[in-house]
Amino acid sequence: MSLTLAGVSVTTLILDRQSRQREASRKKWIFCAGDGSMIFDTDVFIWIQRGSRNAAAIFDRHPDRFIAVQTYMELLQGAQNRVQQAATRRFLKDFGVRILPLSPEIGNRAMSLVEQYALSLNMRAADALIAATALEAAQPLCTSNVKHFRSIPLLELKRLVP
Repeated sequence: MSLTLAGVSVTTLILDRQSRQREASRKKWIFCAGDGSMIFDTDVFIWIQRGSRNAAAIFDRHPDRFIAVQTYMELLQGAQNRVQQAATRRFLKDFGVRILPLSPEIGNRAMSLVEQYALSLNMRAADALIAATALEAAQPLCTSNVKHFRSIPLLELKRLVP
């Protein structure tokens, strides 16, 4: 038996609401659009710090640089002191890296990814938040950890080979 409201099924209402939310979310992220846009995973910055020329080159080729708020938090957590945290913030600012905030749409998408892939692919919350950010922003995700993300439909990956 299907629940209905004014002759419309709850499933139809939910799907219609989700469609409207996706469209509104795409409009919010329009500033990300462009050929040079890329969302970078945390590991790219680790490889840059280690001196990887490939990581630096792919970073340089994409002038519209974005990271998920999860990536920002991981970068700050990886710092060993306030000086390193300040250096991280300065690097991101100096190179025009924009931080994409967490939104209800990203949170909902991340929850769905964990529900769907936690058991089969060992999807972790942090990776789900980063993937959800890329999906909601409709932007490719650059990472060397493709195994964490490769099974997610519609997620465009750009593989970094350090």
